[in-house]
Amino acid sequence: MKKLLSLLLSLIILAVIYWEIDLRSLGHVFKNCNGWWIVISLGILLPNILLAAGRLRQLLSNRAKLSFSNAYRLILAASTLNVILPMKIIGDLAKAYFIKAHTKVDGTFSLSLILFEKACDMISLFLLCGVGLILYPKKDWFLWLMTVSVILGLTIVILLIGSRYLGRLFFKLSQLFIPYKYKGKLENLRNSWFEMHKLFWSDKIRLFKIIFISIFIWFLHLLQIWFFILSLKAWTPFLANLALAPLAILAGLLPLTLAGIGTRDAALIALYQPFFNAPTAAALGLLCTSRYLLPAICGLPLLRKYIQMAHTSRKKPGKLWGLGTEL
Repeated sequence: MKKLLSLLLSLIILAVIYWEIDLRSLGHVFKNCNGWWIVISLGILLPNILLAAGRLRQLLSNRAKLSFSNAYRLILAASTLNVILPMKIIGDLAKAYFIKAHTKVDGTFSLSLILFEKACDMISLFLLCGVGLILYPKKDWFLWLMTVSVILGLTIVILLIGSRYLGRLFFKLSQLFIPYKYKGKLENLRNSWFEMHKLFWSDKIRLFKIIFISIFIWFLHLLQIWFFILSLKAWTPFLANLALAPLAILAGLLPLTLAGIGTRDAALIALYQPFFNAPTAAALGLLCTSRYLLPAICGLPLLRKYIQMAHTSRKKPGKLWGLGTEL
């Protein structure tokens, strides 16, 4: 039901957008775009997936061996899940489950690992967005609010993964809000989180590599969006794009629409209004959606293998640590 509601909301938002901008104007934008720039832009997907696979191997290196090809396939399968499942967080849970099934590491440790990976992503996105917003000229009240919010978010995420005290506080507060039957699992997750925390902070060089790779991955994501803008024969200063593109990505992460379709498009139209018109922004929204759909399509043939692997590793197929979430 949630999936249908998300799809319906995406369609409603897109219908309103395309009604307002006139489909002929959108078609004119694509007719006059630079096809080579689009090819170059989409080509950035490959090194990004390869870097994500390399980072996953780095994250697992102290506990299990995972070949590069298997890490690459797992990233593609997870991309498919992030599109087809109701919420991206469920796709990430499934990714952790596949890691458990593939490498035989403890389930709570694999979940802690994915949470750490997502924290690195958020730090990178907030950091690049914060730099862009600080350097963005003539900010209005909304962009000032976003600047403060992004810096605050960056600080919170860094403290959560860097401070054991705040980690303990987070898990103590979580105990107050979850059902009693899950408290044991939360305790296991807590122990695995601090085990993982100790492993990473004891090897500063490895930690630096993971953070650097994460920042570079997100730099390529934002560079790809800037190349999309150039392919549409529009212009935005790169530093401005560094500020605005992450805000649109964050809008797409809200658990409202299917894979962020609709909310991300509306955010792009509103945020890039000072630089180009709504039809161009709507075309940019479609190109940004392709960033998620193409890896998902490539991962679709691999998904059955991972689901079967997960099913054979549990007495109750398709359950994620008994949390009741179906694959």
